[in-house]
Amino acid sequence: MRLGQTAPAAPKGSAMRSILITGCSSGIGYAAAKTLSQRGWRVFATCRKEEDCRRLIDEGLWSCRLDYEDPPSIAAAWAQVAAETDGRLDALFNNGAYAIPGLLEDLPTDGLRAIFEANVFGWHELTRLVVPVMRDQGHGRIVQNSSILGFNALMYRGAYNATKFAIEGLSDTLRLELHGSGVEVALIEPGPIDTKFRQNCQLPFKRWIDWQSSRHKDFYEQKLIPRLEAESLVTRFELPADAVVQKLIHAVEARRPNPRYYVTLPTYVMGIARRFLSTRRLDLLSRAASG
Repeated sequence: MRLGQTAPAAPKGSAMRSILITGCSSGIGYAAAKTLSQRGWRVFATCRKEEDCRRLIDEGLWSCRLDYEDPPSIAAAWAQVAAETDGRLDALFNNGAYAIPGLLEDLPTDGLRAIFEANVFGWHELTRLVVPVMRDQGHGRIVQNSSILGFNALMYRGAYNATKFAIEGLSDTLRLELHGSGVEVALIEPGPIDTKFRQNCQLPFKRWIDWQSSRHKDFYEQKLIPRLEAESLVTRFELPADAVVQKLIHAVEARRPNPRYYVTLPTYVMGIARRFLSTRRLDLLSRAASG
């Protein structure tokens, strides 16, 4: 069975609602693909690695490769989806992203460029392919999986903070520009979620952060690296990926989706804090929360 098929494939031109989801190898994307498929959606679940696509196909999902850092793969994936749906799409869930833990002063500019390619520019490229289709059909939902770190920065997460702040700005602008078109844009802003996100940070960290030459070597050695390498890490207020999926369901199925969806208690707390605290007091809270 080739990539870009399910077992079996859904009927071409099906009246089922369709959604394209990225980052489906595990975590939020995987949970979203499985749940929406069970709810009767025609799910196009993409992954960065072909072996993950094959696994999803074996589980009965449609899947093909889409790597945000590889523009040809974005165009090819969209071409496959459009061919399956006769050029229509009801919803897009931009989800795949990663982090480069470390202090900004230790982050090479090339590392920042690389993470923006995956977490921002790739999202923008895919969204630009989808928007004309949704405009022409007069409806659609674009849901962006942002983060609490998209509106409240924490230390040692600067690269990820920056990409999520960028996604928030792009999404807010897109929502304004699509007003009246029938296309709705929503942001989901999770706090700590039980996924492989922390483990997946290890390779980017090793690639980009020369911690042994840093003046903060002790911090990396004693705190950050043990945290990244821990087999399990109990995080207060952590919720399962399904908590995000429930917000996604509302965003794509409700008659009037919310512009923003908070997930986890820390997101609600920081959202309220930003409204009422001065910047200095908010900095105190953010330093305490950075861990």
